[in-house]
Amino acid sequence: MVSGFSGSDTIEGATEVVAVLVAITNLNARVLTVENGSLLPYGPLSPVHSSLQAGVRQWVKNQTRQPMGYVEQLYTFVDILRTRASGHPVLYVSYLGLVKEAEDSLLETNAGWRNWYLYFPWEDHRDGRPEWIARVFFPHLKKWVAFAENETVRQNRQRRLDLCWGLGEHEWIEDNALYRYELLYEVGLIPESPLFDGSIPEAMTGKPMQHDHRRVLATAMSRLRAKIRYRPVISELMASEFTLLQLQKSIESLAGVELHKQNFRRLMQHQDLLEATGQSVVQDRGRPAQLYRFKQTVLLESLLSGSKLPVSK
Repeated sequence: MVSGFSGSDTIEGATEVVAVLVAITNLNARVLTVENGSLLPYGPLSPVHSSLQAGVRQWVKNQTRQPMGYVEQLYTFVDILRTRASGHPVLYVSYLGLVKEAEDSLLETNAGWRNWYLYFPWEDHRDGRPEWIARVFFPHLKKWVAFAENETVRQNRQRRLDLCWGLGEHEWIEDNALYRYELLYEVGLIPESPLFDGSIPEAMTGKPMQHDHRRVLATAMSRLRAKIRYRPVISELMASEFTLLQLQKSIESLAGVELHKQNFRRLMQHQDLLEATGQSVVQDRGRPAQLYRFKQTVLLESLLSGSKLPVSK
């Protein structure tokens, strides 16, 4: 079962956990949600284990009925809109877990997997930058820059805008997903912001979440996008056997950018993380493609060695 607890259900003194469970299904990055997609799985972490990560693994197993592979702590958040019986705000620890998507029949009825670009449509640049970003977001963001109280603030805002959105001398950086979310929140371009006027449709602002959970999800997106550059955690999300194209498309689904096919293949050969299975599969065009698997020592290796993703220009 997957549970979502309201403030009145919060156990005084208990550690609350929020789990960002990510899977890749049909070459799409997806996240497990509850309450019609408005929350991430969350609730008191109990019983207490000698290791928080061990406790989270058990909690996820109890809540979702599926095993958890790679797991790491994200961040500790303060939810000032919810309070304990003592009147203190709720503190919760967030975790990122990489899993294989469970069948819907194994989940509670209020739980479901959703494409994570449903929450961050501006982050999906696999077909290029969405045209509506410049048409809809940029006028508001430029007005925010122009209305700064002094020149120093104006320059700082402009640098922040350029860095977040890859403008001027800056390139688009996939890892900056959290910074972009926080900027849109500050300017009032997403529903969670108290400044949001409702004039921009959800197809552009993304599906909102309760309890600041979309900020938690943005934190996980930034962390995972950064991590796939230097550690092969993608191996936790892939099937046991796959083609190079499937691997490329899976990484693209996480990074939100299209990769250069030949450069990607050269990179995989250079990193020496894969081994051929000796089998092949027929692709859509009728041409057989070699099947690969990750070597057993893959998590001891470095996938991209801190280098940039081989983005297709």
